Amino acid sequence: MKAYFTFRIIRSAGSLLAISGLLAACTSTTVDEFRQGETGIETDESVVILGRRQASDYETRSEFVECVGERMTRGEGALSVVPEQEFIDAMFPWFEPRTAPLRTRDLEQLMAEDVVANKMSEFGIRYIVWLNGFTETTDRSGSISCTIGPGGAGCFGFGTWEDDANFDARVWDVGSMSNVGTINTDATGQSYLPALVIPIPLIARVEANACSRLATQLKQFVNGT
Repeated sequence: MKAYFTFRIIRSAGSLLAISGLLAACTSTTVDEFRQGETGIETDESVVILGRRQASDYETRSEFVECVGERMTRGEGALSVVPEQEFIDAMFPWFEPRTAPLRTRDLEQLMAEDVVANKMSEFGIRYIVWLNGFTETTDRSGSISCTIGPGGAGCFGFGTWEDDANFDARVWDVGSMSNVGTINTDATGQSYLPALVIPIPLIARVEANACSRLATQLKQFVNGT
């Protein structure tokens, strides 16, 4: 009985590897850019990436904001990016979710405050990028059951779901007090969870792909290329 169970595990594991190879999670990402003004940045100027958190049903995750900002500081066309929390703390309370400017004319009013203008100058902020969006999981299907018996334990079944990461980035030019453009990134992917004795998740990295593509596009946009 023991030998039979071992054989079943090996055969099931081999089948699982074969299925995993056929069901590799994949992601499709599209980026749309709408430019409303000319851009460019000097070496002593910086960008700050902020997440919109005024919505009642969701908040733009700080982890995604951090991901975009960190990637914008690397590679070709790298920029100086002020960390979100450092900026918000220094600007308290003007950029808290309930008081943050929603339009460029609100920013213009804020900049009339000497303390705000001075802090902006200290940071060297040329552009404020507002990120707004979230990742949603839909179309879940399938089922997996796990059992424990005298011969051992195992899980059997199959599950799948779709993830959609949609984020908008609005770029404000602090110098001209204007909205100079919007970039939209939409990444979708199908994830799988096959289980033959052990579950092996094949996750579509939609949010990571959205972060990478959005950061690359923002660097090009801000640099004016």
